[in-house]
Amino acid sequence: MLLELIRHGIDASRPQAFLNASPGAPQPKTFHHTIDIYLKDSNAYANTYFSRYFEWQGVCRERWFYQCIAPDLLRSQGVFITKRAHQEYVHETFPFQTVDCQLNTFQVSRCSFYLIFRFQVDDALVSTGYQQIVFAREDKRIQRLPEEVLARIREYEILEAAPQS
Repeated sequence: MLLELIRHGIDASRPQAFLNASPGAPQPKTFHHTIDIYLKDSNAYANTYFSRYFEWQGVCRERWFYQCIAPDLLRSQGVFITKRAHQEYVHETFPFQTVDCQLNTFQVSRCSFYLIFRFQVDDALVSTGYQQIVFAREDKRIQRLPEEVLARIREYEILEAAPQS
């Protein structure tokens, strides 16, 4: 379903398409993390390596977990497993540009959730992506996220847009 949304116009680059349009409904928070591009991030043509976006997903995810969800990353309670990851290229980037990585959550459930990533340079979309994250015990058996953690994750959740009549 998420991939369908990204591919067919309700994409991660347009978070407003997911926001709750009900008057007075609280809107989700969006986490921002900036990344500077350097020569080491680019090829001989000065295009940013595509693989850097996957790396930046991880950097943004870890910073969000640490700053907004649980500074200990819930190490004493379990592990976060990335079950699925995807990245879509939209526009090239170059060294010495600053990338704004925006993160929201989607389809939050008791044991898993998606992270939606939007990468922008000067307010122009350059890439989108997502990860499905599952919470598990040390023996890799899926387990429920603690309620207080779920509540913090849901603060960043974007919702599907209601069908237009």
